[in-house]
Amino acid sequence: MGVEKPERNVVTGAFGYTGKYIAAKLLSKGIEIRTLTNHPQTQEPLAEQISVVPLDFENPGRLTEALRGTTTLYNTYWVRFNHRDVTFQKAVANTNTLIAAAKEAGVRKIVHISITNASLESKLPYFKGKAVVEQSLIQSGIPYAIIRPALIFGTEDILINNIAWLLRRFPVFIFLARVIRYTTRRCLVQPVYVDDLAALAVDAADRDGNAVLDAVGPEIYTLEELVRLIAQSVESRARFVHLPPWVALLGSKLLGFLVRDVLLTKDEVDGLLSNLLVTAGPETAPKKLSDWLSENASQVGSRYASELSRHY
Repeated sequence: MGVEKPERNVVTGAFGYTGKYIAAKLLSKGIEIRTLTNHPQTQEPLAEQISVVPLDFENPGRLTEALRGTTTLYNTYWVRFNHRDVTFQKAVANTNTLIAAAKEAGVRKIVHISITNASLESKLPYFKGKAVVEQSLIQSGIPYAIIRPALIFGTEDILINNIAWLLRRFPVFIFLARVIRYTTRRCLVQPVYVDDLAALAVDAADRDGNAVLDAVGPEIYTLEELVRLIAQSVESRARFVHLPPWVALLGSKLLGFLVRDVLLTKDEVDGLLSNLLVTAGPETAPKKLSDWLSENASQVGSRYASELSRHY
């Protein structure tokens, strides 16, 4: 009688932000992990426990072979904005290639990390691209779970960390003038802790049937409330100034030039103003951002986190 092989899961970007937490939870359950990544980080504590294969979208056959024998594929691959030859259009095409390879390899289930309020009708390429990928996955015939997080926070987070970094170092913080004209039902964010997101993803893989699940925490903030909470946590004395959106974007571009990064894009501003990072459904994750900030006040914003250095 042959020895049964241990279950193996594949996580795209297992050394990245959300992928790292998913991989850690799977390893704690004794599941063998392989990652598909173009950013192998050998200094990561998990590196010695995970086999690494390049995430080579130009070679679908190699992807198929890397996925063969996989029980569940956790896909965290995406891009935050267009940069040089890295575009949303290319990200959609690459993800479709990955889904096709998974089907060819006989992967039993795909758990895909999407975004709240993904929509084919969206004018924002980030949200529309996520919706196109969701549709491709649903139509593939592979059993699936689509997890839709809002604003994700955690130690490796870029957005909240860099807001804190700005609040620690500059005497002024700029708000979009249009924001203050909205009611409290507008420009809302519903943060979810990255470890809670990982738990939802791993739990969804074990459930029968297909699912689309929002990943949202118990607290909802307006954008200004969020920034003021971060300021209070890091004991910032920055003065808040409301300026027109184009002025705020110009300021972020100038600062981005100084730190050699992209701090904020017009699409991200439009997404916030369109109320896309909150849902009408119930909370699905327990950790509060306010509690996490209190626990990590000495670390958050202590150094700048570069999107371009990390992902491009």
